[in-house]
Amino acid sequence: MVCKTSPYRTVLKDTAIPTIFDLTSHLRNPHTRHRKRIKELTEEDLRKIKERRLASSVEQLAAKKDATTEDSTGAAEDEPQLSTEGKEFREYLRSLFEVVVMLGKQSIPLAAGKASEAEYMSNNFQALLDYRMNAGDEALKRRFHATAVNTEYVSATQQNQLLDICENTVREEMLMEVRESRFFSLVTGDLVEFADEKHLPLFLHFVNQHNVLREEFLDFMSFDGDECALVERLEAQLTDRWGLSMEDCRGQAHKATGTSTTKMKAVAVLLMEKYPLALHMPSSQMALNVHLANSLPFPNVQVVMETLRRIGAFFRTPLTQDELEKAISTHYQKNEEKGSSLKQACASGWTELHNVFDVLLDMLPPLLLCMDSIRDNGDGNFADAVTADAYSLTETLSDFEIVVTVVILKNVLTFTRAFGRNLQGETLDVFFAANSLTAVLHSLNEVNDNVDVYHEFWYEEAVSVANVMEIPVTVPRLFLRKQRAADVGEIQIEAYFKEYVTVPVIRGIMQEVEDMFSETNLKALKCLSLVPAVMGQMKFNTTEENYADVYRGDLPSPDTLLAELHCWRIKWKHRGKEVRLPTTIHETLQLPDVKFFPNVNAFLKVLSALPVLKLEDSRSDKASRRLQAHLDGVPVKRWIKSLAMLNVNTHVKHDLDVMVDKYCRLYSEEDPEADSEEVADAEAEAESEEGAKADAESEDGAKADAESEEGAKTDAKSEEGAKADAKSEEGAKADAESGEGAKAHAESGEGAKAHAESGEGAKADAESEEGAKAKAAMK
Repeated sequence: MVCKTSPYRTVLKDTAIPTIFDLTSHLRNPHTRHRKRIKELTEEDLRKIKERRLASSVEQLAAKKDATTEDSTGAAEDEPQLSTEGKEFREYLRSLFEVVVMLGKQSIPLAAGKASEAEYMSNNFQALLDYRMNAGDEALKRRFHATAVNTEYVSATQQNQLLDICENTVREEMLMEVRESRFFSLVTGDLVEFADEKHLPLFLHFVNQHNVLREEFLDFMSFDGDECALVERLEAQLTDRWGLSMEDCRGQAHKATGTSTTKMKAVAVLLMEKYPLALHMPSSQMALNVHLANSLPFPNVQVVMETLRRIGAFFRTPLTQDELEKAISTHYQKNEEKGSSLKQACASGWTELHNVFDVLLDMLPPLLLCMDSIRDNGDGNFADAVTADAYSLTETLSDFEIVVTVVILKNVLTFTRAFGRNLQGETLDVFFAANSLTAVLHSLNEVNDNVDVYHEFWYEEAVSVANVMEIPVTVPRLFLRKQRAADVGEIQIEAYFKEYVTVPVIRGIMQEVEDMFSETNLKALKCLSLVPAVMGQMKFNTTEENYADVYRGDLPSPDTLLAELHCWRIKWKHRGKEVRLPTTIHETLQLPDVKFFPNVNAFLKVLSALPVLKLEDSRSDKASRRLQAHLDGVPVKRWIKSLAMLNVNTHVKHDLDVMVDKYCRLYSEEDPEADSEEVADAEAEAESEEGAKADAESEDGAKADAESEEGAKTDAKSEEGAKADAKSEEGAKADAESGEGAKAHAESGEGAKAHAESGEGAKADAESEEGAKAKAAMK
């Protein structure tokens, strides 16, 4: 029997056999059925009972203390006894890890930048170690005093080892939770460049043992190679390195931007071919309209999306937001209501909202006005880099092709805006979004069928906006140059934008929506009707069993699913009036009686792992934002993967003793950098002294060999010598195995022949064995 409330991790052996415990046998015992008559207790009886209980409690307390003392003594005996040097080394390592973890949590690089080619600025890591020593850290002091003067105290190699241990310990703590919960989804973020190499941030989306949905950052992975190589690398990372099973992956979401979008879409397709239940879905961290626009591989659309990201970063610098609000007030001075609503809309993070293209279109005139003001920089409030960015953004926004693209995106994505907002809403909203996809696709098809009419209206809107901003209505210069080279006649501007902007955008959005919300994806989302509030909204007339085939293999007893779902509906339909229907998967999983519905419980946990569902834990909701904040706050040249890992996951508990144990297992307990040349020379001298002693001892054996030659000549035919030689064979073998001893024995050939026949020679040979042993020891 496994106690789930135990504070310790309980793991069954592989050979454990499931057994039903008989907890009702006492009910079948006839002797226990009849209750004893209750006796009336007097005050004297009560007093005696209290005395007995007090005495027994005192005895139990004393026994418990004795047992605790014995256990601690036994445990101390079982544990390996560390030497004084070993304890000091562990204390020293603990201090190092404490400093590394602190630097990681505070997002401080270990080494500062160069002051010049010949001079380096102070090392942050070394400075903190000096501070700890001055504050009284005895372990560091002892280690420092034992280090050679010219040796670097903690080398770059050892710093990297410390960082690796910290990173792996934090990651393993999170992976332990993922393995316990089993099901997860893979989420990737925007590319990050370390040391001139692009890396892909990897997140895992899962439900922990407390039934809380979390999304955690775990590592960076190299982005080199084609799609197949990337898929193999992903599989190796998750299975070989992290110990997860891709068979338990229930979803994938890729927040790719720019040129990486096409590659990540191909990766998603390849993963779904291998693992059909790893459903490709949009991430809950990104608005659907932004995701759809990022997925379009057209250069003009990608320029718009990159410009949006640059605008978001530009207005995070000081004073720029104030300048924008001034420009909005100036442009909309005749329409103050519109101006005030636009100021609220352009607050922090507006470039990531569902209605970003509506806001951008209204803000284009004030944006250009703001950029012109910053470029003039009459008061000198802005740095040269800020004015240069303002000039670059002005050149981009004053291009008619960009204006047309923004107008087309705004109008086409109007049909998916409400759908995307529902996907990031409550569970009930997500369920209705899954059922409204048919209407969304119908609207997009209707636009595609009547593209001529729609394009005419949208083109007129773009021309109107361009006139307000005094932007010339022209075809892109690059296209004109190509047409002139081909000697083509006059180009109709409206026809050009219809063919190269409107039609591709409409068809691209339609295709992306169909791919992102396939029949399997919709079946999974429709299973959200298991949540009681959704059942109530549907008058308890739901049909989850029609979609259950998707996850039948994940259920503990799929044969009883139909009966269990019927009982689940009846339970909530006939609940008491005071019982409130849970509105989310999290609330439903927290119910104490959900364990009596094992299939429903498993179903809800699988659905929770889908990356499209929003996170309820605000801390986890910011994992990708914490990563971005870390990268923004550290200079690019000082980006370190391990430090990023520590900084983003500050909420994950870490055990310094575990880190010390790992370091001692993986690396030598002696600091490789602490051995100076003097120490090495001293060791060499000590070894040579031992060898000299061994040589001196072996000289006696050599003299004995020389003396034995005469005895060998006189007793050439002695039988006792033959017997003695037979006994001395072991000494000859020892001579043969030793290097220099073998040579000495070879040189004494005549003596060996004489031993064969002499008794006295045999005795002398026995005496010479000590010399051979000494030589072997020296070797």
